[in-house]
Amino acid sequence: MKIKSLLLKLTKFHYWLAALAIFMVIGVVGALIVFVKGLVVTNLTDLVPWGLWITIDLSSIALSAGAFTLCAAVYLIGLKEYQPVARTATFIGIIGYSMAMLCLLMDIGRPDRFWHAFVFWNPHSVLWEVTMCVGLYFTVLTLETMPIIGGADWFQERWPKLSAILSKVHHYAPYLAIAGLFLSMLHQSSLGATYGVLKARPLWYSPSLSVLFMASAIVGGISLTILASMFAARMSEKANVNDRLLDKLSHFVGWALALYLYFRFWYAFSMTYTYEPGRTEGLSLLTKGPLAINFWFGEILLGIVIPMIILLKKDWRARQWTRMAALAMVVGGLVAYRWDVNLSGQLVILTYLHEEITAIYTTYMPNLIEFMVGAGVVAFGLMAFTLGVQFLKVVDHASEDHVHEPIGEPSLAAGD
Repeated sequence: MKIKSLLLKLTKFHYWLAALAIFMVIGVVGALIVFVKGLVVTNLTDLVPWGLWITIDLSSIALSAGAFTLCAAVYLIGLKEYQPVARTATFIGIIGYSMAMLCLLMDIGRPDRFWHAFVFWNPHSVLWEVTMCVGLYFTVLTLETMPIIGGADWFQERWPKLSAILSKVHHYAPYLAIAGLFLSMLHQSSLGATYGVLKARPLWYSPSLSVLFMASAIVGGISLTILASMFAARMSEKANVNDRLLDKLSHFVGWALALYLYFRFWYAFSMTYTYEPGRTEGLSLLTKGPLAINFWFGEILLGIVIPMIILLKKDWRARQWTRMAALAMVVGGLVAYRWDVNLSGQLVILTYLHEEITAIYTTYMPNLIEFMVGAGVVAFGLMAFTLGVQFLKVVDHASEDHVHEPIGEPSLAAGD
């Protein structure tokens, strides 16, 4: 009877947390197997060393770009009206970077040596520069998140003095925004440069990848911030949004997608002018081969063209579910782009024979262990955001003295 009574008291919010907890446990089990047996239990090889986990890592970092973009808009450009949205973006940012570091911890093969890059410097390595910038920017995000934690009602009641100290960090927000802009732009572009400097992988070898990684991150990061805010307002009574702000940001995303579409097409199809071993085969694999569906439908059609049209047309953008669908497609398109870039350069191998260069192909498909760990990392991100909405008011535009325009009906709030 007690169990039945307890089940009756549980809400959709509790079931949602329970489901995420299950996936997190599955992820922990997969991680322990990898820690004990090593990367040999995965489908990663010397030919394809970067797989599903690196795609999640790259996507998490890119989708966190709303933090530096919106903080720069608020504190450097002076668009103060977007401050509550920047608050949400900051929290999503620290979650995204936490997810990325969890993936890297699994992928490096020797997780006990994660600290080596910070101690044994190699300034000639792009990956070293990315590691340092990610570590420093995570510190900036932690400082920017302190006022969010300190400002929570329950935190103020239990630890009023500590709350006052954490809230004072907000006074340094402009300086943190400058540091965040500098560090984030460095490593967002350097992630593209990590691929772009590899001359042995002709499809990757290009300075344009830095520009594409930066542009896609800005578009995807802002889109996720808007989408998460709108979704939270429908799922929890603790979330309040100013739809006017989100509509204006969505319109900006529409125009940004148009610019991004130009760069993406220019980068891909400028390669068709000449033949280069490895590059031409890689482009064919991307546009005609096993990655073609992901490229044409995941990236271009669903990830850019359709959401661009929706977000630029006022009547369609004004419909809440249509806008959310468009933003979700942008987020999915960014993940598809990171997957395509990561794999397309690895699946074509150049073999240097006597007086001949031959391109051969390899394959990659994540196995169960990789999916387990990946699902656990994603569940962690969703859990962190859910708790942030519920207990830290990370989606509360009314708290910044803005118009309170809640949308949707709450259904996952604790206590419903």
